Amino acid sequence: MSVFALGLNHTTAPVDLRGRLAFAPEQMGPALQALRDRLQRSLPEAALVSTCNRTEIYVASAPAHAQALVRPVVDWLAEQGGISGGQLLDHSYVMEDRAAARHAFRVAAGLDSMVLGEPQILGQMKQAVRMADEAGTLGTTLHQLFQRSFAVAKEVRTSTEIGSHSISMAAAAVRLAAQLFEDLSQIKILFVGAGEMIELAATHFAARSPKSIALANRTLERGERLATRFGGEAMRLSDMPNRLHEFDAVVSCTASSLPIIGLGAVERALKARRRRPMFMVDLAVPRDIEPEVAGLSDIYLYTVDDLSTLVQTASEKRQAAVAQAEAIIDAGVQSFAHWLDQRSAVPLIQALRSQADDWGTAELGRARKLLARGEPVEQVLEALARGLTQKMLHGTLAELNAAEGDERARLADTVSRLFLRQGPRDAAEPGAPRRRP
Repeated sequence: MSVFALGLNHTTAPVDLRGRLAFAPEQMGPALQALRDRLQRSLPEAALVSTCNRTEIYVASAPAHAQALVRPVVDWLAEQGGISGGQLLDHSYVMEDRAAARHAFRVAAGLDSMVLGEPQILGQMKQAVRMADEAGTLGTTLHQLFQRSFAVAKEVRTSTEIGSHSISMAAAAVRLAAQLFEDLSQIKILFVGAGEMIELAATHFAARSPKSIALANRTLERGERLATRFGGEAMRLSDMPNRLHEFDAVVSCTASSLPIIGLGAVERALKARRRRPMFMVDLAVPRDIEPEVAGLSDIYLYTVDDLSTLVQTASEKRQAAVAQAEAIIDAGVQSFAHWLDQRSAVPLIQALRSQADDWGTAELGRARKLLARGEPVEQVLEALARGLTQKMLHGTLAELNAAEGDERARLADTVSRLFLRQGPRDAAEPGAPRRRP
């Protein structure tokens, strides 16, 4: 089997384009099934990874078909975002086999993330695998690829300090807020959404003991559970526009496909606040906050791409951790490539076993007929053994007799290694008697 990965991430595509090609968790299964139907079920295996920073499709198929599938997959993904295949290729990458495996391992280990060593991507990849499995598009090859990527990521985290030399998006947001407000304990903050990223952001801001915390979510019950953890209040998402002016800081991250905080709502909030500044962080892809909001005076709006500037610069200690992680990944890639090579021999092994079974069935049938006619058992067994031997060696001996020169020598060496236990040095010339031990 051959593997390729098609994707775009924070280094190749702007946030708005990533937003157009993002898939919510509930969309992944239907999307994979649609892709398989689009390719008329010629797609053996596929998995879709979609996060704030990346959208990637992993495909495994027979080597002869893999290259032919790349462009149809590109065109399908481009259609999902309403762009052309050429536009997508301008902002994406395609990697095959070893390169695809290395990329998957680096992503799982957090080495390809906007924040080096961040742990969230591992859970997102595991979710992608579950979705592909439920959609029926996760086969043996991709299962191996991802399970090995998870094992590599675990080893990187336990054997290196890669995760201790990074700051999360949530921590970056706190740093930015601290630059705008003199005292974070005097601000009122609103979190929009109730997912993992909002939980992380709320944890970081709560450590600064803000004046008040509120959480707006589409499902009030879920919002209340999270708000209670931080001693805050919960509100319905529909109530947020009328209360936006109450908050000095807003951090939003939902799975909405359209912005939920519009320009008009923010303008009204600023008017009610008498132009007191508002700090806003949009961690969602696609955006939760309309980009035009950034143009308003007294609004300080940051996206996930903006936060990347606060990621720690490389230090000697972090570079050492990266080098260690890359070495672990190299070993993982080598192991996966070896497994792929072994898998390529599976059809041949199956064919050999099938052929041997057919020969055995034929000779056994002949032996039964001889026994039914009353032939001596000893003679029947000898005929059975002789018949099997002739069938198994016929093709090999015919090739040896037909080969000449260097080809004959190479073939003789291969045959001796396959059939003569004592090895090629003790193998006689083809046709000569074997040396007795």
